[in-house]
Formats: sequence, C-alpha cells, structure tokens
Amino acid sequence: MSKSHILLVDDEHDILDLIEYNLIKQGYSVTKADSGSSALAFAREHHPDLILLDIMMPGMDGYEVCSHLKQDPSLKNIPVIFLTARSDETSEVRGLDLGGDDYVTKPISISKLLSRIKALLRRSRGAVEKSEEPIVIHGLEIDREQYVVIKNGNEIRLPRKEFEVLYFLARHKGKVVTRQVLLDEIWGNNIYVVDRTVDVHIRKIREKIGDDMIETIKGVGYRFRK
Repeated sequence: MSKSHILLVDDEHDILDLIEYNLIKQGYSVTKADSGSSALAFAREHHPDLILLDIMMPGMDGYEVCSHLKQDPSLKNIPVIFLTARSDETSEVRGLDLGGDDYVTKPISISKLLSRIKALLRRSRGAVEKSEEPIVIHGLEIDREQYVVIKNGNEIRLPRKEFEVLYFLARHKGKVVTRQVLLDEIWGNNIYVVDRTVDVHIRKIREKIGDDMIETIKGVGYRFRK
C-alpha cells in the first residue's frame, strides 16, 4: 500500500516543521502550505488523503478553505482535521458544520493528533472500500458509492458527515438510534464531540430533505421512519 499523503496547512512555520517531522517518522508523505489559497490550489491538483488545516490564517482562513473543499465534488470526501488555538464550542461546531471531520486544539498533543489521523484514514479507506447498494426510501436514493442523495430526481449535496448520519439512520430505518451511537459510529469513540453536534447535523439534513423523514425521540435520539 502506498504512503498516505497528508497536506499540512498552517502559517506558523515552527508548527509546520514539528508536525511534518512527526508525520514523516510515522511513514506519511507530507506537503506543507502556509496559506489557505496555496493549500486549496495544491488540493485541487494533487488530491491528498487527508488535510490538517489551521483555522486562524491571514487572507483565506481555514473555515473558508474547508467550505471550498466541501463544495467541490472531486475534493469533498477528503477528511479534514482543523487545528486551532480556539477551544470554544461555537468555533468547533462551526468547523464541523462546514464538513470538518475532527477538531484539535493547540498546543497540539502529537500522540493524540497521530492517533486521530490513523483513525480517520482508516475510516476513510473503509468507506471507499465498502461497496453497498444505494438505499431507496420515501422518494430518496442514498448512494454511498458516489456520496450522492437524489430526491424526486433532483441531486442534493450533503457534506460528508451529514451524508454519513443520513445513511446510517436510513440503513437502520424504524429503529431508534441514540446520539451516542451516532457519535461513535460517525465520528469515532476516540474523537471528542458533543451531543449538540448531532442535533446540528440533523437540523441541516432536514432542511435539505424535508422534516418528515427523521423523527426526534425526545431525550433519546432519532429514528428514520419506515
């Protein structure tokens, strides 16, 4: 298997060098970028396997870079881990809403970062390798091979995490799925995100596919109706 290629984006060169050194020691191929615009240009040309993306950068910040990535059909499935000095919940939820897969605060624990990278790459490869038939239900076609949702003939664009939540609920239609199960299955149990993250994703899914397909089971979780 070829080396996983990681794009590392930060305007602080000492952080770039430190993380690059540790990633190379683990056998990864690494490309560094010190601006959002150069990172986006590189991603469009080379399609890295994962992107470590600082939020606070001059010019195009990490949020804007992530937004551009997730709007591009050829790039939207690249996992993104945000790196930031911000530890408030609002910043984290914003990053996850934009389609980010994880959120690591500075000062960075290298061992924790490496663990999260491994877990995210493993899930990403598993999603690509797993071949499953599209789910067709209530006028929706949910195609995991293409990461596409079609409703009444119209294609609906969902960020990766929203798609995974919808797919998981639809695959378990009629069953109540707790928030914790969704967090463990979609984000992984070694990644810290809060229950509110699930609620935000459900709200956004409903805005795109309609309010009548996913029921809220108060105090427990959600259920995709049969």
